[in-house]
Amino acid sequence: MQITSLTELDHVRDEARTLVTKRALVSAGASAVPVPGADLIVDANILTKLLPEISNRFGLDEKQVKALEPDRAKQVLLIAANLGNGVIGRSITKRIVTMLIRRVGARYASKSLLRFVPFAGQIAAAGISFGAMKLVGNSHIDDCYETVRRTLA
Repeated sequence: MQITSLTELDHVRDEARTLVTKRALVSAGASAVPVPGADLIVDANILTKLLPEISNRFGLDEKQVKALEPDRAKQVLLIAANLGNGVIGRSITKRIVTMLIRRVGARYASKSLLRFVPFAGQIAAAGISFGAMKLVGNSHIDDCYETVRRTLA
């Protein structure tokens, strides 16, 4: 998808944020289940699908960037690199997702411990999971938004 205006870009961002919220709710539900490691598996699977979908909506997935004119593709990748985003224009692998999960590692560690406290701990773990998923997803949206915004100028 080729975004041609800031209005269109804002609309794509809003839709992507709604998508992230829906996926964060799924993540929260998975963390309420007191099975060690289940939440990480669910989150990794969610992110493996969510991040490429966000990139695609902004016209920044691997295939879309490769299809750009070489100078424009280079510009997109350079902007993404300057933002510290190693996902834009690249294939999303389990390794990349693991790296992203490590960024919010402290949240996952506390969530793992809280889950075993009956009821209140499970609610807290779900809240932490929701927040962590929103953080990773919205951070990627912000980077995609800024990358496209800079190329519109």
